[in-house]
Amino acid sequence: MNAEWWKNRAVYQIWPASYKDSNGDGVGDIQGIISTLDYLKELGVGTIWLSPIFESPQDDMGYDVSDYQKIDKMYGSISDAEELIEECHKRDLKILLDLVINHTSSEHQWFKDSKKSKSNPRRNWYHWAGPIYGPDGQRCPPNNWRSNFGGSAWEWDEATQEYYLHIFAKSQPDLNWECEELRDVIYEDVMKYWLDKGVDGFRIDAITFYAKNPDYPYASVTDPNSAWQLASMHYSDQERNFDYIREMNEKVLSKYNCMTVGEFGPTRDTNVALRYVKQSEKRISMGFQFDTVNLGFGNPNRFETVPFKLAQFKETYSKWHKYVENNDGWDCEFLENHDLPRSVNRFGSDDPEFWEASCKALATLEATSSGTLFIYQGQEIGMTNMPKDWSIDEYRDIETLNYYNSVKQKSSNSHISNEKAMERIRQISRDHARTPVQWNSSKHAGFTSGRPWINVNKNYISINAEDQSNDEKSVLSFWKKLLLLRQKYLLLFIHGSFEHVDEKNTSIMSYIKHHENSKLFVALNFTKESRNFDTSHITKESKLLVSNVSSPTDNTLLPYEGRIYLL
Repeated sequence: MNAEWWKNRAVYQIWPASYKDSNGDGVGDIQGIISTLDYLKELGVGTIWLSPIFESPQDDMGYDVSDYQKIDKMYGSISDAEELIEECHKRDLKILLDLVINHTSSEHQWFKDSKKSKSNPRRNWYHWAGPIYGPDGQRCPPNNWRSNFGGSAWEWDEATQEYYLHIFAKSQPDLNWECEELRDVIYEDVMKYWLDKGVDGFRIDAITFYAKNPDYPYASVTDPNSAWQLASMHYSDQERNFDYIREMNEKVLSKYNCMTVGEFGPTRDTNVALRYVKQSEKRISMGFQFDTVNLGFGNPNRFETVPFKLAQFKETYSKWHKYVENNDGWDCEFLENHDLPRSVNRFGSDDPEFWEASCKALATLEATSSGTLFIYQGQEIGMTNMPKDWSIDEYRDIETLNYYNSVKQKSSNSHISNEKAMERIRQISRDHARTPVQWNSSKHAGFTSGRPWINVNKNYISINAEDQSNDEKSVLSFWKKLLLLRQKYLLLFIHGSFEHVDEKNTSIMSYIKHHENSKLFVALNFTKESRNFDTSHITKESKLLVSNVSSPTDNTLLPYEGRIYLL
């Protein structure tokens, strides 16, 4: 089979600030990553992806880049990055960098130049627009677009008397991809610069957002309580965006044997997604869909959470597995990343009685998922959300703090109290994924000898990599076993087609994976009670490859039990 290298390798995402600190300053760094490469190789992954390590003011933890050709000093230097690339390749590990090119930091020289005057050569590298005026003569932004971090998506510049667009924080001005000169600089000075240094590809941030509707039309009112409205229909998946991504492929990506994974954001239409990932379209290798992982998040405000059921999880999981069947597209699977709470809290249980079983059940689901598998740091040991008794003072994320402060400012006349806000933050803050990796049971979980930039979860004594490495029944050992099986049966696990079994079951998720004449049957109990399940596909010839309990019973799944059968 002529599968591209990126199809069969599991990817491990590293959030550098919280991964491993080598110098005791309380922040993870590149030398810390290098020190763990053997651990990652033993785990069974074949690629690592680093969230941004470029120079940045760190308003949004590096997703606000001020220089793409420099490494932020808290992570190390260019020579450290070059050493990391070399050490990865020595171990047959591929390495991806995070490509953040929808926007820059407001501290980037490009934006500083753009702000100097309306006639500056770099003025049109960003989105600038004049004000409009209300009936009372009040100055207003060009439209009612809402920033993804709350408030208006426009920021006033007193010096030039215009607004600039920022889909995220005001310190993250959006680049104007209509400008060909800008695009060429991105291709040459950012993408080729790093590919020529040996990186094996990119995770591409906010890839659907590059093209904006140049008329900046008003968004429909979906939140009558706010002056600012969700406007992704005017800046996500615009027709020009597909031209830009194809041009990116033609001018850069096609010249390297590299992997690309785009962040789809609000894209929900699989036909639109296919335009990005079909190989015949010559754009990117694959894309992250958020239908599944965003279940229960509010819209437009993700903190306004709503309950969801297993049926919705099964529906989105199936939808995104099937969309690349019988075509030349490719999918990828993840349940955790730097923008999400921990999966065991979201889709399993962190109750000590069920924690281990539900971690292993979710691992079983992911390992049997078609496409490229992504694992987030700490997921392999079952790290959990921050303790429920931690106050807002323990949180660092700009999105979380913006939400909390907005509630606090209007709490006197708002139906949402500060405590209600904290309840929601404890469910879905991005900081849950950003507490330091729990390496061992020593002080600060072996993450640093100094004071960590964000506190270590208190459960590091019972949940840490060192203890689990020495326990053949641990969550970590279970992940290692699954990743070995995924390679042994890669045509079934990775390339197999998907078919639900007993789809209407509200407690059990079961499915068959097909490849030619081979079949896998997977059954997962998503409840805290034992449940009977459909065993009609299991025969005497079937082989139980994996169960996450010690004594599986014929037709009953224990709480959060998962099984894989070779039929």
